Amino acid sequence: MSADAARISVWNALLASVADEMGIALGLAGHSPNIRERRDYSCALFDATGAMAAQAAHIPVHLGAMPEAVRVVQSLAPWKRGDVAIVNDPYLGGTHLPDVSLIAPVFSNSELIGFVSNRAHHADIGGMSPGSMPIATELIQEGIIIPPLKLFAGGRRNEELFALILRNTRTPAERRGDFEAQLAAVRTGERRLEALAARYGTAELRARMAELQDYAERLTRAVIAEIPDGTYAAEDVMEASDGTLLPVRVTVTVAGDRITFDFTGTANDQDESINAVAAVTRSAVAYVVRCLLPADAPSNEGCFRPIHTVIPPGSLLNASPGRAVSAGNVETSQRVTDVCLRALAAALPGRIPAASAGSMTNFTFGGRRADGTGFAYYATIPGGAGAGPSGPGASAIQTHMTNTANTPVESIEAVLPVRVIRFAVRTGSGGAGRYRGGDGAVYELEFLERAAVAVIADRRRVGPWGLAGGGDGLPGRATHIARDGRETPLPGSFSRHFAAGERICIETPGGGGWGLTVRDDSDDRTA
Repeated sequence: MSADAARISVWNALLASVADEMGIALGLAGHSPNIRERRDYSCALFDATGAMAAQAAHIPVHLGAMPEAVRVVQSLAPWKRGDVAIVNDPYLGGTHLPDVSLIAPVFSNSELIGFVSNRAHHADIGGMSPGSMPIATELIQEGIIIPPLKLFAGGRRNEELFALILRNTRTPAERRGDFEAQLAAVRTGERRLEALAARYGTAELRARMAELQDYAERLTRAVIAEIPDGTYAAEDVMEASDGTLLPVRVTVTVAGDRITFDFTGTANDQDESINAVAAVTRSAVAYVVRCLLPADAPSNEGCFRPIHTVIPPGSLLNASPGRAVSAGNVETSQRVTDVCLRALAAALPGRIPAASAGSMTNFTFGGRRADGTGFAYYATIPGGAGAGPSGPGASAIQTHMTNTANTPVESIEAVLPVRVIRFAVRTGSGGAGRYRGGDGAVYELEFLERAAVAVIADRRRVGPWGLAGGGDGLPGRATHIARDGRETPLPGSFSRHFAAGERICIETPGGGGWGLTVRDDSDDRTA
């Protein structure tokens, strides 16, 4: 290894370790199961210009959109030591309202050397239903909207702003704890970045951040240059609440070491929450390209430079201001990933897998206990991964734009008035093929107290597609189970109350299969 290569490798590890340690602090200090166990958060650091310098291996949809939030909060400059900005507005660098970002400048002596940032999904941020993932038609119904503001100025917290935010949630004590965890992550990042500047000097730190971004750009351009020049198109669908199938279209143009994703022809934005903001769409595109890079390649601003997007305003993927977007972040981002991979499959037939579950299957519920205290819960339920040219897909796993863990059953039952009846693999739901798609999951839960429940899920009518002759995965479904055992099918997305003793059973999609099934007559087996 050359001296330059060794230096790049060392500095990539140094900077990424800052984001990793921020994430560890956030998870350990979190109060809600969503933060503490599911780890629904992301951390990154940025150079003094606001360009991403490194990130932890957290949530792709968070990380791809976070640079826009850091750019947006620059309107709050000039910065002082001890400042911390807060924002969740999806039209100003956010993803959806439950994802709240804290961003802080970092100084060495009096010199600005960078920013640290984290984004965490809060289990409730207000709005018209517990969990803040409602069946909504406009943004204001989904929760409190926080534009770029200083939560801390010079180390002093804006108590009035903090009180306002907490007053607009159903679980203020839990929210306070999760915000304190985010702040702990910010302070951890500040200390670690300051330590690097003290050890190596600010000029060296600045130079290495720039070098890593340039290196990531070169790697990305080299990978794009390996794709045959040409134009590759694909189409997929999102399922509207009335059953309409909404087209999501992309044309991918590769020219040398540049790649363009043009979403012209995609459906218009809708009077429901499946709209995505442009930052979320760009995040999904960046994820797809990043998947083509070596696993140890740096993840920073350099990866974005060769990627260009055309996202028509007023479309499902670049919603008009004020549109509801809570599902766009978690559902539509998955479809953007699917359609981009499908287009690239024509150019790279030996590298692209079949479609994975394509839905995060968002499950929220909440209410009031007998003692009057509120409760709220949010989770995504895993599905099947698509099979690929090298093997079958994994079962019951979070895929693509999500990267969370599962909340342990013991944790759910310890803090919420519910009983988990079953959490198992949905056997046989993956698509057939030379390599089978991964199976989805079955999640059955009984409510011990009355609760308002909402599910937002896609791939309920059209299952994840197979590739290279492989079969499609089974679509997902949900069922209401009455106290007497009667079962009633539920729509893909719904909001309703469940009484104590009633159950919900959610079955998530399986992944698509890859390749034709080949029969081996010599031993009568299916390969």
